Amino acid sequence: MAAPTTPVPNHHADFPGFSGAFGAFAGLSMLVGRDALAELACDLTGLTAGDRIVDIGCGPGVAVRVAARRGASATGVDPAPVMLRMARFMTRDKRIGWLEGTAESLPLPDADATIAWSLSTVHHWPDIDRGLTEARRVLRPGGRFLSTERRVGRDAHGHASHGWTIDQADAFAQRCDALGLVDIDVATHTVSRGPTISVRAVNPV
Repeated sequence: MAAPTTPVPNHHADFPGFSGAFGAFAGLSMLVGRDALAELACDLTGLTAGDRIVDIGCGPGVAVRVAARRGASATGVDPAPVMLRMARFMTRDKRIGWLEGTAESLPLPDADATIAWSLSTVHHWPDIDRGLTEARRVLRPGGRFLSTERRVGRDAHGHASHGWTIDQADAFAQRCDALGLVDIDVATHTVSRGPTISVRAVNPV
C-alpha cells in the first residue's frame, strides 16, 4: 500500500499569474460577488477603525476598500500590474495604498501592520514558509493573520480545485505553527460564493 501523500496548501504554485487581456478579464470578474468574503475577513480579524491592514494578493482591491470603509488604513499588495491598475482606478480613498510585490517579498517595513490577510491566494504562493515569514515580519506583535480559501472536494480538478480541502487547510495551519504563529484556528464558513475555509493566527507578543 502506498504511503499517504502530505496535503500541499500551495498546490497551484505554478500558476503563471495575471497579465494582458486574460488578467483584465480576471480582474473584472473579481469585482463581482466578493464583498461578502471581504466582510467575513473583517469580522474574523476583529478589524476596527484603528487597524492598519496589508492585503497579500489584493487583486482589484475589493477587500481593501471594504476594510477602508470600516475605518482602517490599508495597503494592497499584488504581483500583477494589471490588477493594481484596476485597483487604483476603482479607489478614491486616500487611506489606501497599492504596491507591487509578492507574498514572499512584501514591499513594507517591519511591524507595519496590525492585520495581514490573504484571501483566496495562498494556493498560488510559490513558497509557503517564506510567505508566512514575511507576514510575521510586517505584522506588529499581537497582530492578526488570516487566510481564506474556497472549500473544495478531495477529488476536484482543474479550476474547481482552486481552493483548499480541509486537509490542505490543516497542513497550512501546521506551517503557521511551525513558523511561530500562535492561537491558530481552522474553521469553515458559509458565504455567498459557497463554503469557505479560514485559518486564523496571531503574531506572538
